[in-house]
Amino acid sequence: MNFFQLEVFLHVVEHGSFTKAGDRIGLTQSGVSHNITALETELGVTLLKRDRKGITLTTAGEQVIPHMRAIAANLAHIEQKIAAVNGMEIGKITIGSFPSFTARFIPKLFSIFKEKYPNIDLLIHEGGYEEILTWIEEGTVDIGFAAKPVKNVEFIPLLTDPLSAVVYGDHPLSGKTSLTLEDFVDQPFIMLRSGCETLIEDRFLEAKIKPNISYDIKDNQTVLSMVAGKLGITIMPNLALPEKPERLKSLPLNPELSREIGLVMKSAKHLSPVAKEFTKVVQNHFIG
Repeated sequence: MNFFQLEVFLHVVEHGSFTKAGDRIGLTQSGVSHNITALETELGVTLLKRDRKGITLTTAGEQVIPHMRAIAANLAHIEQKIAAVNGMEIGKITIGSFPSFTARFIPKLFSIFKEKYPNIDLLIHEGGYEEILTWIEEGTVDIGFAAKPVKNVEFIPLLTDPLSAVVYGDHPLSGKTSLTLEDFVDQPFIMLRSGCETLIEDRFLEAKIKPNISYDIKDNQTVLSMVAGKLGITIMPNLALPEKPERLKSLPLNPELSREIGLVMKSAKHLSPVAKEFTKVVQNHFIG
């Protein structure tokens, strides 16, 4: 097994396609297939299943991929250390982020970092909190952004994001200055299932109020469109709200409910040199 075969395999798993993996690393589809076959032959096991649904890991593949990712990460660390010794910064960082954070902060953070380290590649995987934590655990991403509660990762707090009630413009509650949980009783409720639902559900539970959940939706924009269409009202983070919402009105909650957003990683001590530099940029931006 050589490092290039390992790299090809990891790209196929990441992209779920021989063609996309080949485009990323400059190989034809047959070249990718040849390297995967050679790797499987040398190891004596089948690592990938190929069918009409696409490409997935076999049981053997699932067992070895964490170790392969660890090897790739260690080799990347070595390359970065040598580059630093020679006065050159090279490498890549893979980052996990959730949609509202991506839209509001990632372009600025990437711009700041690239100005300082133009030769570092920044890759992003976007998903929900649970996906991001799984990617951290599996080594798919180096670092990520998520909100508490988190388990089995290091968490560096960055900002507090309040949650607000969102109603359509002429809703009977739209004239109030804030909403209590009692205001939601008997109202059709649209639950945003992107990670904050645990905070919302716990708050309702503490107040001994059962919301009338009419819809469970994962996408922020879909929830907003449904509220604008007078299908119900919702609670969602301020970061997910448009700056000038049309046909909608956001109202603070009383008492306030908020999420704590931060950087997550397996271990700050074991981050690659370039990933450590990225965390410094992030912390300087939010904390100073």
